[in-house]
Amino acid sequence: MSDSDTSSHGGDYKSFRQITRDRLLSEMLRSTRMKDTKSSWKVLIMDKLTVKIMSHSCKMAEITEEGVSLVEDLYKRRQPLPSMDAIYFIQPTKENVVMFLSDMSGKAPLYKKAYIFFSSPINKELLMRIKKDTSVLPRIGALSEMNLEYFAIDSQGFITGHDRALEELLGENAEGSQKYNACLDTMSMRIATALASLREFPYVRYRAAKSSMDASTVTTLHDLVPTKLAAAVWNCLSKYRTIIPDFPQRETCELLIVDRSIDQIAPIIHEWTYDAICHDLLTMDGNKYAHEVTDKTGSIEKKDVLLEDHDPIWFELRHAHIGDVSERLHEKMTNFVSKNKAAQIQHNSRDGGELSTRDLQKMIQALPQYSEQIDKLSLHVEIARKLNRIIREQWLQEVGKLEQDLVFGDAGTKELISFLRTKQDVSRENKLRLMMIYSSIYPEKFEGDKASKLMQLAQLSSDDMIAINNMRFLGCSATKKSSKSSFPVKFDVHKKKHAVRKVRNNEETTWQLSKFYPMIEELIEKLSKGDLPKDEYPCMNDPSPTYHGTTHNASVRTNQTQSLPAHSVRSRPTATWARPRSSDDGYSSDSVLRHASSDFKKMGQRIFIFIIGGATRSELRVVHKLSTKLKREIILGSSSIDDPPQFITKLKMMSTQELSLDDLQI
Repeated sequence: MSDSDTSSHGGDYKSFRQITRDRLLSEMLRSTRMKDTKSSWKVLIMDKLTVKIMSHSCKMAEITEEGVSLVEDLYKRRQPLPSMDAIYFIQPTKENVVMFLSDMSGKAPLYKKAYIFFSSPINKELLMRIKKDTSVLPRIGALSEMNLEYFAIDSQGFITGHDRALEELLGENAEGSQKYNACLDTMSMRIATALASLREFPYVRYRAAKSSMDASTVTTLHDLVPTKLAAAVWNCLSKYRTIIPDFPQRETCELLIVDRSIDQIAPIIHEWTYDAICHDLLTMDGNKYAHEVTDKTGSIEKKDVLLEDHDPIWFELRHAHIGDVSERLHEKMTNFVSKNKAAQIQHNSRDGGELSTRDLQKMIQALPQYSEQIDKLSLHVEIARKLNRIIREQWLQEVGKLEQDLVFGDAGTKELISFLRTKQDVSRENKLRLMMIYSSIYPEKFEGDKASKLMQLAQLSSDDMIAINNMRFLGCSATKKSSKSSFPVKFDVHKKKHAVRKVRNNEETTWQLSKFYPMIEELIEKLSKGDLPKDEYPCMNDPSPTYHGTTHNASVRTNQTQSLPAHSVRSRPTATWARPRSSDDGYSSDSVLRHASSDFKKMGQRIFIFIIGGATRSELRVVHKLSTKLKREIILGSSSIDDPPQFITKLKMMSTQELSLDDLQI
């Protein structure tokens, strides 16, 4: 894979996930095919982690097309297939190497030949262990480091799979923990492999420890996490620059490393776009949703569906406001009926009057020749109907309005107390989320015993108070040297004005509750313009001669964007990045998928932003939106992707020992 194919130096862009997929299929699987053999089926053997890496990027049909007839688990008993070759895609651990050697050594190996691909760099000791086994060495067809150890969760997003990063890196007991350094080392290596896959060598920026800017604060390991991770990523990339062929020798992109403390509200607040609200309100297993369908006999059965990019309607609507989704699904149903004669005959045979979405759905379901399009439409009509019912039953519009009023300074303690007294039917989880948002804006209200009355009014438990206290702990940047209180924290809050977001006047909003935006939106825009404050976000490899220079060198590196329009004003919350105007019927969603990749051709340098402690669906939406606005592909990385219930559970675990995630479900 050449540098020009993937990096910011030029050429046509492929999305992050496409490049990951191509590397797995072409660079790994296809490379093992014998040129002089028409058909040579192989066995693919993976460990627990590499199975997830593969499943996030490739479909089973694509793997089979590359000559793989069987996929096996490294640690399960396997049938000997001495006439077949095997492809090992595994982590370079001692346990995995021992398993591989036991498979291929001796007089009766499990497979004829082995092609080994390690997900990350293998150490010299393990490599020598393989080389010393004289019975195995002749049976090795290839041994390579893929440097691909991350999960591509989106065309512009990846996670490193560290679900307990909040606890292990940012928790109260992180300091002195053995897991602290191990987590940092693995996370940095996986970030580096994501950059290596795209042949990108970045300027590495990070959120600085507050103690570096305020002499009255004491540095903690908690506050140093972004600094330490940035240094570790830089070390990994410096090694890659010397060992990976065609790896860039000069900087090609930007990487910004931050932690969850920069925005505690985004993981908690209700997000009203389709993707986020589905994962928040519906019972989902990753992207899998159990859809209830009625068969011809009238009985109801559950059918698992994947809400992913290959579904063109999902791909088109995922970043749209739920109100807009409902309207556009009705439009699609109406236009489908108007373009099909059989449906029109049924329509005309009915009484006059405007048809509801349900009426249209029933009518179209009677047309078996259109079953594929109707299945897609009906799925999303049913999901939207279920979401709107939950929103009504749980008073979520009222909850959401108070959340955003608190964030933008239009409500305070008085309004919160009034809401808790008058809305007794609001669920405990939604009251907790309100209190967590309130505590991040008014931390002084939760010092000592001040919070007890509010907690009693909200009918929240001491278990819930753990989540609130840990959210406050997460928001503290450093400890004051002179502080003697039992909870000595310094909060990054403007006490004179309690708004923690400024209304963005350059963006019009059509839908209610759509003005909230995650803080990374401002950070990415500033980074793209070269306006990030250097004392708050220093650069590991900044070439400027003085640390506090008056000229921000980043503006030089991003000069290719200066010819772009200064402002990109969207006409509504679901602007062109979310809503192709031609997509108004049951067919045209497919064109969104066909033309999506063309949007990334001839883009500027990539921007990577990595969030330690979990990213949100709203932040994933932002990188898609800003990629179009800034004409630069923006890739979001994180230790995990969390929906609000997951994030609250993880907050509770920050100060809880020897419990699993399952023990603390909301």
